[in-house]
Amino acid sequence: MNKTVNGIARPLRGELTVPGDKSISHRAVMLGALSEGTTHVKGFLNGADCLSTIGCFRNLGIDIELSEDETEVTIHGKGLQGLNACNGTLDCGNSGTTTRLISGILSAQNFDSELTGDESIQKRPMKRIMKPLGEMGADITSVRGNDCAPLHIHGKPLHGITYESPVASAQVKSAILLAGLYADGTTTVIEPALSRDHSERMLTALGANVSTRKLPDGRAEISIEHCDKLVAPKEVLEIPGDISSAAYFISAALLVPGSDVIIRNVGINPTRDGIIEAYLSMGADITFENKRLSGSEDVADIHVRYTEGLHGAEIGGSLIPRLIDELPVIAAVAAGASGKTYIRDAAELKVKESNRIAVMVDGLGKVGIKASETEDGMIIEGQGSALSLNSAEIDTHKDHRIAMTFAVLALAGSGSTEVTLRDADCINISYPTFYEDLGKL
Repeated sequence: MNKTVNGIARPLRGELTVPGDKSISHRAVMLGALSEGTTHVKGFLNGADCLSTIGCFRNLGIDIELSEDETEVTIHGKGLQGLNACNGTLDCGNSGTTTRLISGILSAQNFDSELTGDESIQKRPMKRIMKPLGEMGADITSVRGNDCAPLHIHGKPLHGITYESPVASAQVKSAILLAGLYADGTTTVIEPALSRDHSERMLTALGANVSTRKLPDGRAEISIEHCDKLVAPKEVLEIPGDISSAAYFISAALLVPGSDVIIRNVGINPTRDGIIEAYLSMGADITFENKRLSGSEDVADIHVRYTEGLHGAEIGGSLIPRLIDELPVIAAVAAGASGKTYIRDAAELKVKESNRIAVMVDGLGKVGIKASETEDGMIIEGQGSALSLNSAEIDTHKDHRIAMTFAVLALAGSGSTEVTLRDADCINISYPTFYEDLGKL
């Protein structure tokens, strides 16, 4: 499906609640399945990726109930040893989170499994989890010998290791920690910087022994002990709104003059709120209201006002793991800032659903924004408040974050600006109601 988005001449105003956090939704299903007892979840993200996780665990013998609107989930856990072999291949769809995290769990089972996914997943690198899991004793092979899915996993007993990860990746870390639940002894991951910590928070809440400390050189050390059991939470697990989804409305309000938007009930976990820090460094008017704790996660309402005079910034280093998924839309906002914005240390963008560096630079160029690729990021030459956009057709490469980014940027054009998005329905991966919600503002 293609979709055309026009520039608008009026500000965005109003309040909005975005769907539940994608990362937490995945983990709620996985850890609920491995817990003893029943886990009740509200605010589940009913995007295709999270539904792929549900499908995989149903095929592993877990009874999972979904409400009619698929935002409430009941998981009847069977404990750490309760999974059954799947009679067939587990389909992870487009979800890298499903593929990588479930590999850590399946590595320790007493049966064999095979994982696959769509065309995109079959091109995404899996060596980054195969290597550390292999060091723990796992037997994982790439069926085609290219270090990508399909993967064949021969379940085996595992042992704890200390693994120094070359990248700060929550998916790599979580795969190792989930395997560490089953492994003998202590399993430790050392990251260049602390990546999102939803796994650690939820594992701790369910009874696992997890510790995190910052090393003198700035790296993060996360350890988990062998675990005999996880216990389902007594209270309903309420998943906050996904800051990665809120990012598009925050960004739209910064791009469209006169806008004033509040996004309610957003998770502001400090390992995820890098976009706010980046925008504040560019001069944005953003405030947190009604800050509170929901379960083990920090939550707030985010109030954003259009800010004339945004300026370019340098975004890199330890900030990158805290905003890796938001970098495309940050690049779009940089187009409306004065001066250059430098995005560095973000080579990870090349191995997402698309090469997001190349795709963003190409798309920005098509709408009239000067941008260039670097080895590990991009440079965007902003036009400031005099932002002027060309009409163009953008190939989303079926990447949900590219589609939503250019839908938001298109709004900053004049009334005659038309930006057509190819394969615009790829947003169903993470945010099926995105276009409707954008329309509400």
